Amino acid sequence: MTQFQNKTGLFPAYDVRLLFAVLSLVGIGIVMVYSASSAVALKKFSSDAFFLKRQAVFAGLGIVVLVVCSHIPFRLYRSLTYPILVLALGLLCAVHISAWGVSAGGSLRWLRVGPVTFQPVETARLALIIYLAYSLNKKEASIRIFSIGFMPHLLILLLFSIPLMLQPDFGSVVIFAVLTWLMMFVAGVRLRHLMSVFLLLVPAGCFLMLGATYRIKRLISFLDPWQYPAGEGYQIIHSMMAFGTGGWWGAGIGKGYQKLFYLPEPHTDFVFAVIGEEMGFWGVVLILGLYGMVLWRGFRIVSGCSDHFGMLLAAGIMFALALQVSINMGVCLGLLPTKGLTLPFLSYGGTSLLLNMAGIGILMNIGMHHARRA
Repeated sequence: MTQFQNKTGLFPAYDVRLLFAVLSLVGIGIVMVYSASSAVALKKFSSDAFFLKRQAVFAGLGIVVLVVCSHIPFRLYRSLTYPILVLALGLLCAVHISAWGVSAGGSLRWLRVGPVTFQPVETARLALIIYLAYSLNKKEASIRIFSIGFMPHLLILLLFSIPLMLQPDFGSVVIFAVLTWLMMFVAGVRLRHLMSVFLLLVPAGCFLMLGATYRIKRLISFLDPWQYPAGEGYQIIHSMMAFGTGGWWGAGIGKGYQKLFYLPEPHTDFVFAVIGEEMGFWGVVLILGLYGMVLWRGFRIVSGCSDHFGMLLAAGIMFALALQVSINMGVCLGLLPTKGLTLPFLSYGGTSLLLNMAGIGILMNIGMHHARRA
């Protein structure tokens, strides 16, 4: 592991390559958020730097969060598992039962407390990872028993899924389900138990997907977006047009056209499309390379961790990050149905950035622990 440690030993070792990749993504994100949002910000807030300033503040706070979390012993989260779990579930429920819930775009997914607006689902994802790591580690000796290693974790997943479906946020339910499945698989839950869940969840998922008109339209438009150029296929079409316009070298930072009120949410859900248009093929390769470095260093920490709880916690953080990146990029490239999901470290959004930076901080602490033992 490539590390930096001061000679006095007062500060822990840092994985330089992991830190470099994350900070590079955050830096590129600040630039691209400004480029993607300047026209929208000028129209809505009479300042083209509105989102730039906020993202820069989020980035600064995110770096502080990363450093703080990298110094907190990861084993401490075991004793905090249930308070964190209750807090996350409470925030998800507060969206529906409190006056703080905020609706936008037909979905009730935000909480607004004074001047602060955030998405509880980001907190819930990290809380679910911590709970699963704690519970799967605690039940390691009996993990292959159906009633111990499988059912309790499925019930917690269902507990998270209910308020998410009421928002509605079907995409996050799918992410949570895949994340839970992967962590149970890594922990050693019997494969036949894991496969049995498909007998229940796949029909339920199909029913939920086909039970809402907007989801049916979204699925149909994904299969052939050009039949609905002014409707459900609009986002996918303009996203693919952005990549096509970018070519090898891109139109240049700030010179893209799709962000000029053609591509919806260019600074959040579709910032990757703006990158494709303005930075071109090689810019996309750069972004993929940086994410690849983050995932490589992260899974190196997973494979080298001798602490079972730490290994599961690190694996959960990396699985969540990989899922977010894959789904967001897949949507922007027209490979997956449209899902409102930010691109980690690059998209505009304080909640997403802060929680992802916290996850990297926790991951680095796990890596530091392994480095000290090595």
